[in-house]
Amino acid sequence: MLNAMPRRGPLAVLIALLLAGGAALLLFVTAHPPKAAADTNNNNIVCKGTTSKGAPDPNDDTSTGVAYMIRCNGPITGYSVLPEHQVEGYETEIFAFDPLGQNIVPTDAFACQGDIPGYGVNCVGTYGGFFRQIRGEFFIDGKNSLCQEPRVDPLVVVTTATINSKGAAVTAMAGPFDLGRPRGCAPSKGKRRIPGSSSGGQVLTGDGTP
Repeated sequence: MLNAMPRRGPLAVLIALLLAGGAALLLFVTAHPPKAAADTNNNNIVCKGTTSKGAPDPNDDTSTGVAYMIRCNGPITGYSVLPEHQVEGYETEIFAFDPLGQNIVPTDAFACQGDIPGYGVNCVGTYGGFFRQIRGEFFIDGKNSLCQEPRVDPLVVVTTATINSKGAAVTAMAGPFDLGRPRGCAPSKGKRRIPGSSSGGQVLTGDGTP
């Protein structure tokens, strides 16, 4: 006499279905891997931002601080700030905040370097996009008041280095983007370095006060 097969209760049947479904999903994902984010065109990233009065350099209280804020819609791994005023110093550690500027995003940060004196600050790190706020500061000669003409008007170029789905390194660049003349100054007849945006959206003006 053959032994009867044990009856499966509702819980056993549910577990068996879940295991079968999980195995099928694993086979599908293995055969159809998701497209890597690095395969998207990071040359089309759009950034914008502002400048305003910052704190003096702690190592030189006669300097003038220029605070900047950059926001981008996509991920970047580096950026260059290019003011037309000579840079006398800059922050070396930069952090990003949520889009409202309230909380630090722990995964987003940059380390910066550049010649002193010089005309550029280069920063490398990690940034996830979503228009999170990158906040930093550089310093110019204290003889140059923030609102004095010609007013500081930095440009920004961003870069993204990734590994695509084939394991190859891919580098993208976007910009320049104009962070605008400093907010908080009285209006003047001065113009921004980039007076308008291109049709492709790659060159934007800042949204600071002219």
